[in-house]
This record gives sequence, C-alpha cells and structure tokens, in this order.
Amino acid sequence: MILLNPNEISFPDPALLESDSGIIAVGGDLSVERLYFAYQLGLFPWYNPAEEILWWCPDPRFVLFPKDLKISKSMRKVLRDEVFTFTENKCFRKVIEECQNTFRKDQDGTWLSEELVVSIVKLHEAGIAKSIEVWQNEDLVGGFYGIQIGKVFCGESMFSKVSNASKAGFIQFIQSQKEGLELIDCQIHSEHLESLGATMISKKDYLKILKNNNDES
Repeated sequence: MILLNPNEISFPDPALLESDSGIIAVGGDLSVERLYFAYQLGLFPWYNPAEEILWWCPDPRFVLFPKDLKISKSMRKVLRDEVFTFTENKCFRKVIEECQNTFRKDQDGTWLSEELVVSIVKLHEAGIAKSIEVWQNEDLVGGFYGIQIGKVFCGESMFSKVSNASKAGFIQFIQSQKEGLELIDCQIHSEHLESLGATMISKKDYLKILKNNNDES
C-alpha cells in the first residue's frame, strides 16, 4: 500500500503491486483529474468518510460480461409488462443522493461522503459519469450510476425503493448498449449481481480488458 503525494496526481501501477486486501494506495484527494485517472488505471475509492481515502483494485474482480446476462422468467415478465420506464442522465444528482441515503445491511452509515458526491457530479458534468433512472407512475423508484471508461462501465452504487426496480434498470441498460459495452465492473461481490450473471475474474485479466477497451475508445 502506497501513501500518495497530495500535490501530485499519480498512482502506483496496480498490475505491479500485490495486495491481499485489495488496497493499493491511501491518501491523495478527490479531484476530478485524480478520480478519472484512477478509474482509467482500474482503481476506485472506497472508504469511511471520516477516514483517509483508500484506493482499491481487488483481486479477483467481480464483473459482468453483457453476453452472460441472466434474466429470470419473472424479470422477463416485468420488462414485457412495462412495469417501469427508464431514462439516462435525467437526474444524476438525485440518483447519487438516493444511493448515499439507502440503508444497506451490515454497513454502518454510507461510504459516499459529501466530498466524493461533489466530485462524481463533476465527472458527470464532464460526460464521464452517467446515471440510469427507473420510474413507476412518474415516481423515481430505482437507479444506479457509474463511470464510463471506454467500453467498460464501472458500476458504483444502486438503489431500489420497490421490488425489482434496480434489477430492471440494470438489465435494460445492458440490453440497450448493444456493441458499445464490453464489460461491467461490479467491483465487489454481491448475491444480487451474481444472480444476474456477474462472476469473478483475475485482476490481471480485468486490467487487460480495461486497457484494451480504453485504448479503442
């Protein structure tokens, strides 16, 4: 684990640094430039707001290849019956605030600090971060946001106020991308995303895919 120089936007190469915990570096700041550079390298910030910023690149990495998407019969019916409608980037700030305020099992508080929210909103304004909104009867009932690096979408957080809302939004997003999406980076394992087809790959393989698809963008 490397201590970052706050006056220099740089990171150690995660491909060359082994870490049992997945933490590659600590410190630095949350400037738009540093955040974007981190995601391009395969790193992401994940830390408690009152603590130092931690930069992660776990091994293995939890990802979903669009071709491996699993849609259950019940979800096919939800989509066919048009239970929800979907938009993209209609209310990014609202989506990230809902993610910030969503209670999560076994999690004390939120990892989304106000400082991080402000920086990610700036990434959105720069066209790098995007949100997917899920609506029901004109109410925002689910959604998620993430960072687009070439053909890799780094999913950050999601929320759902009614059953199947975020899952429907996730499926619709993948299906709508066609050839524009090579991989979704889910980062850390969850049963919810595993049920949709997400799986573990090595850090080495993830970084190779990220680099290849970023170079092609």
